[in-house]
Parts: sequence; C-alpha cells; structure tokens
Amino acid sequence: MAERAFVFRAEQFVQQPLEEVFKFFSQAENLQELTPPWLHFKILSVDPMPVQKGTLIRYSLRWRIFPIGWTTEIIEWDPPHGFVDVQLKGPYNLWHHEHRFVAEANGTRIIDEVQYALPFGWFGRMAHALKVNKDVRSIFEFRKDAIRKRFGK
Repeated sequence: MAERAFVFRAEQFVQQPLEEVFKFFSQAENLQELTPPWLHFKILSVDPMPVQKGTLIRYSLRWRIFPIGWTTEIIEWDPPHGFVDVQLKGPYNLWHHEHRFVAEANGTRIIDEVQYALPFGWFGRMAHALKVNKDVRSIFEFRKDAIRKRFGK
C-alpha cells in the first residue's frame, strides 16, 4: 500500500528580476544559506555542474541526533521559470520539490510545492503529526527569512 503523501506549499514575492532570483536558486552552494543551522547541512557533491536536468546533489545533515545522507536529482530544468528535485536516497519515501519562479510587475514570485511521504506506516504518520510537519514548516520559515534577507521584501 502506498503511503499517504503530504503537501506543503509556500509563496513569497521579492522585488528582484526573475533571472537574478533563478540564478541564485540554480547554484547548489546557496542551499546552505537557505537551510537552518540546526540541520547541520553540508553539500558533499554536485555532479554535473552547473546544475541541470540530471544533476545529482549529495548532502549530509543531522535531524536531532540522527545523521542523514540525502541524494536528490534534478528531474526538470526550465530556466528561469523553475526546476524539480526528487529524493533518490534519504529519510522520506517520497520527496518531490517543485521550485517555480514567476515574473510579476516589479519582481518575482517564488513558489515552492513539496509532496512528501514518510516511511513506517502508522508510526510515520504519527511522527508527521507530532514533529515532522512542524519541522518542515520551520525549515521553510527559515528559508523565507533567508530569502527576505538576501533579496529584500
């Protein structure tokens, strides 16, 4: 039986040109700036570079006391409008993260939509209700603040 997928969506507007915003997000090394320090996030490799469809990105991080290896693949690449990464190896049964960038009158709307599912059946659903949902929201709140600091309102 397939696990239930959760969906998280976030939007943010910045008063910067589409091409500049996409350029920042397309450089894997900038993920560090967008990730909260409590995750102890570190990029291990990006291959090939520059990022494109088929690029594999390997990271290490720590959730609470648990070290986690994570590998994602860029499966869609549509500069400067968006890209999609999926987890190949990591803590989720499913991680599908769509990044979209939309030019608006005086800036860019950044849209993140993540579909994710946890392993371990009912235990995974309980973990989501008790902690994981809050952590995902906290990570994206940190990301929103980091984007605001980087690009302004």
